[in-house]
Amino acid sequence: NRSLWADEASIALNITHRSYLELLQPLDHNQAAPPGFLWMEKLAVQLLGNHEFAFRLFPLIAGIIALFAFYQLGKQTLSAIAFPIAVTLFACLYYPIYYSSEAKPYSSDVMVALLLSLLLIALQGQLLKKGSVLLLGLIGSISMWFSYPTIFTLGGMEIASLITTSKDKRKAIFINRLPAYCIWILSFAAIYFFVISGAMKNQTLQNAWSPEYPSSIFDIPWIFESFRQVFSNPLNFHGISNEVAIAAFIIGCIALFNQNKIKLLLLTSPILATLIATYFHKYPFRTRLIFFLVPFFVVIMAEGIAYLLAQFKTRRYAAVIGFVMLCIVLLPPSVEAVSLIHSPTVKRSMRPIVEYTRTHGKPGDLIYVDAGNSPDQFKYYAERNGYSESDYIFGYNDFLNSNPLSQQQWKDFQAKSVRLKSGQRVWFIFSGLGKNKKQLVKPRLDEIGQELDFYDRRGALTYLYQLK
Repeated sequence: NRSLWADEASIALNITHRSYLELLQPLDHNQAAPPGFLWMEKLAVQLLGNHEFAFRLFPLIAGIIALFAFYQLGKQTLSAIAFPIAVTLFACLYYPIYYSSEAKPYSSDVMVALLLSLLLIALQGQLLKKGSVLLLGLIGSISMWFSYPTIFTLGGMEIASLITTSKDKRKAIFINRLPAYCIWILSFAAIYFFVISGAMKNQTLQNAWSPEYPSSIFDIPWIFESFRQVFSNPLNFHGISNEVAIAAFIIGCIALFNQNKIKLLLLTSPILATLIATYFHKYPFRTRLIFFLVPFFVVIMAEGIAYLLAQFKTRRYAAVIGFVMLCIVLLPPSVEAVSLIHSPTVKRSMRPIVEYTRTHGKPGDLIYVDAGNSPDQFKYYAERNGYSESDYIFGYNDFLNSNPLSQQQWKDFQAKSVRLKSGQRVWFIFSGLGKNKKQLVKPRLDEIGQELDFYDRRGALTYLYQLK
């Protein structure tokens, strides 16, 4: 039950301030999220109240469903040795756990990708009845409104399925499913026109992700670097475990290529489809935006380790290598998953700070906020605690400059803090400070007033001063 952090608070402000229809418009606070996810969040807040548990309910449900869906995907696609490895790894990896408790759409992205994978694999090579074709079209079209990268799972897997179908049957299946494909295209066109195109006009979002694209189709170093980054984030392997995880994935690809090329193409098709979109500068192949691909990487990694372990009778050295790889890949996330039970992830604890100023403050107190890069986090909790915009001001960026403030900087501080008056009680709130800057807070505040109170929580703190 940690505080909503920056992006969560930005999403929360959009949800609490807008109607269902208004959530189709470009979001404020430099945010973008699929309408279905936003509507589920809005519904949860209306039913359960404006608090952290309500905002994180749908991601939690999606994470739990994803775990069971991954279990089923493993049963359908993995060997007997690879199956328990994959399920254990997916259950213990940090980000599947973390994003199941964050008010962002990444957990539901994974859920949708897994459910669609189960459906498309089950229907591979089948001619469907008219009702089933329409149902397939409806499921795919609805999924796009809940998860933006749905198009990569749908398109990638269906194209891979058609490619791997025999020539004499491929045309019949394509014609049979054409109505479903048309529904998918119409749904994607609608969501692109009404929602995505507006978000793409947000220059801040574009600038944030533009460095992540390859410079050209011949930018080979980019693909190797991007491939390596996948295993550090979102898979969360580091150091030697990162190298071993990469090796396991490569061995898995080779093993599947030799054993079952169709299965390999199906499992890698969403990855390949996303990479194609990235080369066209339409979707960044980076960090949390490709979190939905984690299950496919995990399945192939597990198959790579299982391939080595299966060599026990003929090449024992390969089985020993496989066992060492298994320990290196599996033990760190398992230990970390257990540690999260008693030491859960905490970011900037803004909620207790704002609540403290409300319960210990007096009428007329002013709040001076240096919220780092997350002013929306303070705005959300200030609004929830009954503060109006007249009750606080945002701070002067150079106030915690590591050097002594010059006379001109003091003048700038005074000019930008005209609401600070002599003798006034002011709560100074700081968040996201490094150790060096945190040490500067009290000495700098002592220059302008007398300390009356202090409250500190992980990632955030507040001082009450009476100004000189």
